[in-house]
Amino acid sequence: MSKLYTFEEIYEQNKRRIHYHIHKLHLQDPHKEYYQEGLIAMWQAYEKYNPDKGPMATYFNYTIRNKLIDMLRKQTNDSQKQKTYLEKQAPLLPKTTPAITLNDIPQLLIEIKSILTAKQWKWFYHAVLMEMPLKELAAQENVSLEAVKSWGKQARRKLRELNFEECLGEI
Repeated sequence: MSKLYTFEEIYEQNKRRIHYHIHKLHLQDPHKEYYQEGLIAMWQAYEKYNPDKGPMATYFNYTIRNKLIDMLRKQTNDSQKQKTYLEKQAPLLPKTTPAITLNDIPQLLIEIKSILTAKQWKWFYHAVLMEMPLKELAAQENVSLEAVKSWGKQARRKLRELNFEECLGEI
């Protein structure tokens, strides 16, 4: 099927739709991540659009809105996983350390990343925070399952030995 309009023409006519949905969903987008996701959704809708199924505008609205909602759900889910992990680690914290809040999580993750090697961080990020199966991580990194398990063992050892007062710094 040949397209009547180029994507550039469609984009110029419809770019306000992305802003509309970001505003309608009350999303904060200082780094334009949601806008980029909406742009990808528009491209995908443009590529898949079938005029026999209905108006293009309706299909764009549907696709953009759902893509933005999916991204919001993923980010919320990721934040929840990080929060859950930190709550599980709470018994390891010294009693005198103030409670970790959601605002402290990025700094704590930066501190943890600085302590781990690159491979150990890959294990921590993918297996612990993102709950990726170890086999999938091994395939993604093109290494053996045993190598990934070794990264995890070494990372857990470092995290157990970690003095959380030093890790938290001035938090």
